Amino acid sequence: MAVLLKGLTAADVAERERAKKVNVIPDRSSKSALGIVLSNIFTYFNAIFAVLTVLLIIVQSWKSLTFLPVVIANMVIGIYQQLKAKKVLDDLRLLATTDCTVIRDGAEQHIPVDQLVLDDLIVLEAGQQIPADAEVVQGKVNVNEALLTGESDEIEKERGAELMSGSFVVSGSCYARLTHVGADSYAAQLTAKAKQVKDKQSEMVRGIDLIVMGAGIVIIPVGVALWWEAVALNGKTNAEAIVSMVGAVIGMIPEGLYLLVTIAFALSAARLAKSFVLLHDMRSTETLARVDVLCVDKTGTITSNEMNVTEVFPAASSEDPAAAERLLARYVSTVSDSNITMVALKKHFATLEPLAATEVTPFSSKLKYSEVTCPDGTYRFGAPEFLMSIAQLEANQDLIEAHTAEGERVLALVRGTDGAFEPVVFVSLANGLRPNVEETFAYLTQQEVEVRVISGDNPLTVSSIATRVGIPGAERYVDVSTLTTDEEIKEAVENYVVFGRVKPEQKKQLVEALKGTGKRVAMTGDGVNDILAMKEADCSIAMGAGSDAARQAAQVVLLDSDFSHMREIISEGRRDINNITRSATLFLYKNFFSLMLATFSIITFFTYPLQASQVSLISAFNIGIPAFLLAMEPNEKKQKGHFLSEIISKALPAAITSFAAIAAMEVFADLFDISAADVSTASTYLLSVVGFMILWRICKPMNRYRALTMLISILGLFGCAIYLNGLFSITEISTRSAILCVVFAIAEESVMRNLTWVFDRRVELIDGLKRWLRG
Repeated sequence: MAVLLKGLTAADVAERERAKKVNVIPDRSSKSALGIVLSNIFTYFNAIFAVLTVLLIIVQSWKSLTFLPVVIANMVIGIYQQLKAKKVLDDLRLLATTDCTVIRDGAEQHIPVDQLVLDDLIVLEAGQQIPADAEVVQGKVNVNEALLTGESDEIEKERGAELMSGSFVVSGSCYARLTHVGADSYAAQLTAKAKQVKDKQSEMVRGIDLIVMGAGIVIIPVGVALWWEAVALNGKTNAEAIVSMVGAVIGMIPEGLYLLVTIAFALSAARLAKSFVLLHDMRSTETLARVDVLCVDKTGTITSNEMNVTEVFPAASSEDPAAAERLLARYVSTVSDSNITMVALKKHFATLEPLAATEVTPFSSKLKYSEVTCPDGTYRFGAPEFLMSIAQLEANQDLIEAHTAEGERVLALVRGTDGAFEPVVFVSLANGLRPNVEETFAYLTQQEVEVRVISGDNPLTVSSIATRVGIPGAERYVDVSTLTTDEEIKEAVENYVVFGRVKPEQKKQLVEALKGTGKRVAMTGDGVNDILAMKEADCSIAMGAGSDAARQAAQVVLLDSDFSHMREIISEGRRDINNITRSATLFLYKNFFSLMLATFSIITFFTYPLQASQVSLISAFNIGIPAFLLAMEPNEKKQKGHFLSEIISKALPAAITSFAAIAAMEVFADLFDISAADVSTASTYLLSVVGFMILWRICKPMNRYRALTMLISILGLFGCAIYLNGLFSITEISTRSAILCVVFAIAEESVMRNLTWVFDRRVELIDGLKRWLRG
């Protein structure tokens, strides 16, 4: 043993450092700061605008660059929010970094855990987290592996026993030799598995990406065709052709929609940050707002990691309850255990004079009790089933079951003389509940969010606690260790609410099975044992007090570990979904219209009438400003429709109306010899009229805030058209042009009203047409 206690020599350490067998944990943050910056700059979205910018600079059309502030703002906000989230997570990891006592060259040294090497001999004591996988070589400890396995039971480790990184020493002390360090440790390997699962995109962002992808594919051939037509067929100069082409292309790209989504999510992230909620992924609020099932872990989510005494009650045979309770208090003052159970007892009882002990044996997970030997007899404290006879258990059965049925843990103090032990007093303990957890589950139920409790603990205990906090169906529980096939797991997720004795890999299987039913699934957790399931879920939530690996893997981190923040997160998500869906209609209207008009111009050989600066004016006051103002409005209505289908059905009537009016304006302008400048300005007015009609529609029912938004938009557009007319290429039009513009504007109202009626009733009309064709 003396040889072992010398530990490694300086030469041994240097050799292992050269071999890179050092306890350096890989950086678990998803991207470096440079990676975040580059990923926000080098996108297909930005590449399109970079090409357009270069073309406009070449022809020196500076006023056509009015779209650039929107693009730059989008990049800056995205970079700032992601760098801020990375900094918070890095700071949390630094706070978790600790020193460790190691034996080297026969002497104790204190070094940071990331400087430990393979085969180092370390000293572990109560309260320490095990920094790497190790093997006990001397001494004895009780460890809690809840962050790894999900089970809160304390496990006794003696010489030769394996210690897993990430678990905690509850009591005792030992010397341990490191067997796996750094990326080879159990916790690091489990985290690496979690990283293999790709991040999931939210429905709204996926829909917006689809729109941009479609626009990005279409604009290249359309842009080339418009430029060639203007130069080769219409005799325009290269500069005029580029300006016209850029005006059409800009109209087809929803550049403001990306910025709207970014700002809306960023503001939600800022509001949630005030409540100590960190969004690692800003878009996660949308997923949570749409979630159908929320999977929660018991320890760390429903309950805290602390235990509290709920009641002290005498045994059925006790004659003096007060004396029995004092005896237990003295016993607690005598033993030196520091596990969570004893901490709760010492907190509950006033410190009394210790028993006159001749020998004290700490709690042992092998024996399931602690022991104090005194002149008047021997006292033992632990689980009743290990300390009492069957007859004694039956005599106290009602007392014990009254508490175990509530999910509480019951312990007994027994006294023995001449080898016979009699129960003296019982104490019941329970994990404390997280703040406002009952109200939070009631809110989730009200919002039609199902809850599943997935835990490594005993299913009966978990079921009792879940029932106590009001989770519907919590009485339906299953021991997952008994499920051996995928079919059994799939059947279980349809029939049970509480899942106990779940291994980390099985948590992932349960989430996969729930998703297989077509439901959106979110997962909360605080330990390494949770991260596989968290990464598989559509959205993941970690507790700030949990492991660093869980915080890194999660999209949402509750920094103060307060589960009640779920209500705020869902509320923010509902605001983002509803308001962005409403505002996205405005952006898509412009995109559809621009594509229709560009196609018409190519087919008919008309020059595209709108310039980039005019499109920017419409984008600002018909779309951008009202969209951003409406996105700030509180809105907690649950979104049930599909994002893309809803915004397309609302945008198409307006797009068709504008296209028809402006196409007619071009045809009549050719007939009546109206100038291109007049057509361009009149088209801007016609486009704005339909823009305000669709804005009016999405603002209904009207209130003061929405009316103010309408007023600001109208005054802003016409104010810029009058006082900044040169910047936005707005010219004074002839009387003939003005008359045509008014006639077409009046016609727009009727066309849009009827098209809207058709699209709103499209399902009924299609069904009616099918019935007519059948019969």
